[in-house]
Amino acid sequence: MANQQISLPAKLINGGFAGIVGVTCVFPIDLAKTRLQNQRAGQQLYKSMMDCLVKTVRSDGYFGMYRGAAVNLTLVTPEKAIKLAANDFFRFHLSKDGKGLNVFKEMLAGCGAGTCQVIITTPMEMLKIQLQDAGRLAAQQRVKATMIPCTKLAAATAVHCRSYNVSPVTITRKLSATEIAQELLRTQGVRGLYKGLGATLLRDVPFSVVYFPLFAHINRLGQPSPEENAPFYHSFLAGCIAGSTAAVAVNPCDVIKTRLQSLQKGANEETYNGIIDCVRKIWHKEGPSAFLKGASCRALVIAPLFGIAQVVYFVGVGEFVLGYTPFNLYSS
Repeated sequence: MANQQISLPAKLINGGFAGIVGVTCVFPIDLAKTRLQNQRAGQQLYKSMMDCLVKTVRSDGYFGMYRGAAVNLTLVTPEKAIKLAANDFFRFHLSKDGKGLNVFKEMLAGCGAGTCQVIITTPMEMLKIQLQDAGRLAAQQRVKATMIPCTKLAAATAVHCRSYNVSPVTITRKLSATEIAQELLRTQGVRGLYKGLGATLLRDVPFSVVYFPLFAHINRLGQPSPEENAPFYHSFLAGCIAGSTAAVAVNPCDVIKTRLQSLQKGANEETYNGIIDCVRKIWHKEGPSAFLKGASCRALVIAPLFGIAQVVYFVGVGEFVLGYTPFNLYSS
């Protein structure tokens, strides 16, 4: 137990550093995922992930792909630190006399970790989604602003309709995460930042239940002996496989969470009164396939994100920074 307490600060450093590196690498794909998930039938601006990224660069420049990254980079450190450290904490207390955990206890530890992380995840996702989806709504307005509907003339008169460029009536100023947070706190209090908490729990708890046991078992296959950790490349591969599997498994919950946390809606877009109402409206108006929107993007985000996170975590960057152990890339 003493070793566990000593290593806790190192585990927090590992989780935070891993989160920053991972988010920086995969954030553009996460932005595409959010925009694809928020698209409604008949109002599709983006055909695929690559189409979304290309159009984003054309309209907002390279850094447009990182819109909302600041809030994510700020909060991902405590979020990843809590997630990874909490899983270790629960695994430690669920083990008896240092013996390995069975699958049920591994899933229970993951459940505890997923429950703890929503304290940070919910407001982080809430603010990130507003900023990420702002570009989709702006693009939707630009498309409408460049089209003037043609009026129907008499049936006997044949005319050719043309599109004219029209300047938007209003130009909305880009809001920052701080301004959005202040407005939510002013109008709705702390509850405003935790909109979609139930949906976040519905996504993050099953994700952790699937991810952590799967990662532990795959990573164990690369260990030279029970006393040694797996090489960094095996931990990376295990994190990628477990992360992408868990991400696709809970993607329907992620779609629901994204829809509920999107405060600004485009023209004719549905509003939802909770999880059940959201599920019912998506199912009836967009079909079952809508729950898989952005699944490939989410897998591409989560796979390297957790691969990087587990490498950083297991090679012991935090332990090295604090002087507990020497840095060893191959096996720590």
